Amino acid sequence: QVQLVESGGGLVQPGGSLRLSCAVSADTLNFYNIGWFRQVPGKEREGVSCISGWEGTTYYADSVKGRFTISRDNAKSTVYLQMNSLQPEDTAVYYCAAGVYGSKWFRWEGQYEYHKWGQGTQVTVSS
Repeated sequence: QVQLVESGGGLVQPGGSLRLSCAVSADTLNFYNIGWFRQVPGKEREGVSCISGWEGTTYYADSVKGRFTISRDNAKSTVYLQMNSLQPEDTAVYYCAAGVYGSKWFRWEGQYEYHKWGQGTQVTVSS
């Protein structure tokens, strides 16, 4: 049973950077698509980014393209989300999630694609 643990959240000023980590208890990340989502109270959880299994294809929401970078370290079984040029609207609880790789109709931003979620880490962007 895969488990995910996020870390790296915190308080940062506008324009600053944070790197989130998602430690995945799995034999290999190649079998899983790993997504990052975020949620603000009272709003729907939204997809931020994803890295697919095997090929490592990356996906980004339009709102974070050019500012956020997703990557993975297979040896450490960890997925990272480097967040630069953070803005107050990036404030949210960030979750990582795992879904089994291989769906022909994979839609990375769909929450139903992921069967296991971490507990979330708070990111607050404020001066």
